[in-house]
Amino acid sequence: MTATMTDAPPPAAPKAEGAAGKRSGRSLGQILMIVAGALLLVAAVRVITGADQLTSEGQVGAALGLAVPIGLAGLAGLWSERAGVVNIGLEGMMILGTFGAGWVGWQTNPWLGLLCGIGFGVLGGLVHAVATITFGVDHIVSGVAVNLLALGATQYLAKLFFAEGKPAEAGGNPKQSPPVDSLPHVTVPGLSDALQTVQNHHWFLVSDLAGIVGGLITDLSVVTILAVVLFVGSWWLLWRTPFGLRLRSCGENPIAAESLGVNVYQYKYMAVAVSGGLAGLGGAFLALVTSHTYLEGQTGGRGYIGLAAMIFGNWRPGGLAMGAGLFGYSDALQLRNGGTTVHALLLLLVVLLVVLAGWKLYRSAVWQGAISLIVGGLVLAWYLLTDEVPSDFVGATPYVVTLLVLSLSAQRLRMPKADGMRYRKGQGK
Repeated sequence: MTATMTDAPPPAAPKAEGAAGKRSGRSLGQILMIVAGALLLVAAVRVITGADQLTSEGQVGAALGLAVPIGLAGLAGLWSERAGVVNIGLEGMMILGTFGAGWVGWQTNPWLGLLCGIGFGVLGGLVHAVATITFGVDHIVSGVAVNLLALGATQYLAKLFFAEGKPAEAGGNPKQSPPVDSLPHVTVPGLSDALQTVQNHHWFLVSDLAGIVGGLITDLSVVTILAVVLFVGSWWLLWRTPFGLRLRSCGENPIAAESLGVNVYQYKYMAVAVSGGLAGLGGAFLALVTSHTYLEGQTGGRGYIGLAAMIFGNWRPGGLAMGAGLFGYSDALQLRNGGTTVHALLLLLVVLLVVLAGWKLYRSAVWQGAISLIVGGLVLAWYLLTDEVPSDFVGATPYVVTLLVLSLSAQRLRMPKADGMRYRKGQGK
């Protein structure tokens, strides 16, 4: 990092680093092959099992709606941790976002509610930044404190503002705000209906593609579109600009960054403030798009799940988006069609475990390959001997999928080197 920043002019440094990162990761061709293989596999499972919900427009649309708040929470964690600050307080910042959006949204309009949700999240991020950056409090302790403070503060404020008077007459109570008007939704006219027609024919792969594309362009919230823009913009800003190089240097080696003139405190504060705003936006999505009201406890641990998605994505926006999409997809499966559709997912799991076993055996990891084969055999027996998955397990599906994916990907992870470490100005002198 030091040599790169010293020997190359600032505008060229991000390109060099980005190129190196690109060489070390998968190429675009490899990614497209993986996506095509996954699509073929899911299409084959749909045909074999008859579970047409696997790639239906409704399934994909529901998965996207469930993935957005998780993805925004994960993106918030990525900004913070790339600057070297562990942000366990994402859940609390999302809670603040839900309250701010519901409180202001019902009094004015949902657009101002959206801005207020982001602002409340920024406020929570700044509290975390002051504690960890200025006062050197342990990052985990500070994050847990933010979660507890946010939960207690919003519960108190909800009782204060929603329990009596005009808010109560409009439908509010101590645990929720009055209803908020809806934000606009976008549907591509003509194309959505045509894709729906193709999907209903249930052709192999063609109907699957139609269902997936249809779910991505039908009844799409403007906040979902904004989230996609934020993902692309974050990737460009953090990996293709001098600003991003300096910010990431604070998470890799803040002492070296300071020696080259980077104001480490300033970049850390900016990163954690942006982190809080993104988490607040995720909370605002839940209040304004998912439920149209603030509800106590509506985040449901999505801040922590967002952190898991960020880790699965190896602290990169693309992998993070895949992790959030995976959780949203599995969550939508168990919500939309319960045990029957999740039962079809078992067959997909068998194939993945067999592929994993073959790869482990090829890499001479005999024990891991054998265990994967044994588990795959047990899952196959479960699939053949039953017609649907018990309801108790159906509700746990997204969490089981998340744990499984994290355990399989853990060996390839690389967090920022200075992530979670205390830093003091002048430390390297």
